[in-house]
Amino acid sequence: MLRQWVVTATHRQERTYKPPEGFCPLCPTRDMSFPTEVPAAGYEIVVFENKFPSFRQAPPEPAVDGTDIMRVKPAQGVCEVVLYTDRHHTTFADLDTSHITNLIEVWTDRYNELGSLDYIDYVLIFENKGDAVGVTLHHPHGQIYAFPFIPPIPEKELESSSEYEKATGKCLLCDVLSQELDDGRRIVAKNSGFVAVVPFYARYPYEIHVIPRGHKSSLPDLDSDERRWLAEMLKTVTCGYDDLFGFSFPYMMIMHQAPTSQGDFGHYHFHVEFYPPYRTATKLKYLGGCESGGGTFINDTLPEVTAEKLRVAVRRAFSAGALRPNSCAVSGKGGRGDGAGGSR
Repeated sequence: MLRQWVVTATHRQERTYKPPEGFCPLCPTRDMSFPTEVPAAGYEIVVFENKFPSFRQAPPEPAVDGTDIMRVKPAQGVCEVVLYTDRHHTTFADLDTSHITNLIEVWTDRYNELGSLDYIDYVLIFENKGDAVGVTLHHPHGQIYAFPFIPPIPEKELESSSEYEKATGKCLLCDVLSQELDDGRRIVAKNSGFVAVVPFYARYPYEIHVIPRGHKSSLPDLDSDERRWLAEMLKTVTCGYDDLFGFSFPYMMIMHQAPTSQGDFGHYHFHVEFYPPYRTATKLKYLGGCESGGGTFINDTLPEVTAEKLRVAVRRAFSAGALRPNSCAVSGKGGRGDGAGGSR
């Protein structure tokens, strides 16, 4: 009905689920009686293929036969795990900016290598953090899914940005960012290369988009300075999140990049989106019937208000020393941001 693929991966029911302390499969192998996924006493960053993948390079044939309207095909692709650090009791926010810069280099390498495979159309880099978003292993890590098709959300963004460029000759997200900077109320932080903003069209109360100031389509387009600035901004956002309510903040972090398939995607603007599930310190945002069934999000807050709270949290994190000097600038016009409702 939606013209969207659904991936079935029944073997994932057996994947490791919250192992006891001392039996994390993502930690270094320090006791040969319990070998982990990393046969070394320590490491900086590690990438390996997921043992419970949603896509396989050599997938089995579908379990059922398709029809003319219920199509099936093998789930050919690649799923990788990216271990951020060998320190188990830490998070992305605890990494220093030089380490995050190295991680960005790793992401860029994987985007290039996986995207060069002839059966891959899109490389999705993401992190799920926290029990509230269903994490099964707490060791700091992210994932990479190399898709044999373009997933529906990036596909819709590509369609919108292409149509906007054809109509105006300009980049849609460049113009969005320009208007956000002019307004200022929804800006959380900014540095020389990137801006963090609770977008005008935020769906989650504390959703943040990290957008490059220059027009870049994917990670390989970033130069060395821009990669460092991106590292600083990701550090700023995650530290601000942790300071917001005083606990390690769950989120989904998704990198939106140009496809790796054949085509002209120069109109697309790279950015990173954060979806945190908390709407207050004690309440989660659940996707109800309107969101899950109708596809229309209802945000219980105003972006102008939540952006101000996040700016304050970033300032506190900076004052507490979580952020090194000159890593970010907090900016915004402020404003009351009051209002009773309406559509955006």
